[in-house]
Amino acid sequence: MDNEIEVKDANGNVLRNGDTVIVIKDLKVKGSSSGLKQGTKVKNIRLTDELEGLTGKIDGMKGIYIKPEYVKKG
Repeated sequence: MDNEIEVKDANGNVLRNGDTVIVIKDLKVKGSSSGLKQGTKVKNIRLTDELEGLTGKIDGMKGIYIKPEYVKKG
């Protein structure tokens, strides 16, 4: 368990693989004309070692990378 990364959301809750999170502010998305709106649900997240972030599925987009300070556990 020492090599597991601990990623926390904007409220300090620990996130786990498979959680659903909610975007807390509008975000721009590289390569997309539309961004992520506040309140968007990101389902079945996967934690990544890259910059201690997460990836997840959103309707219309997949494999999107989000920094955990822009989400809250939902």
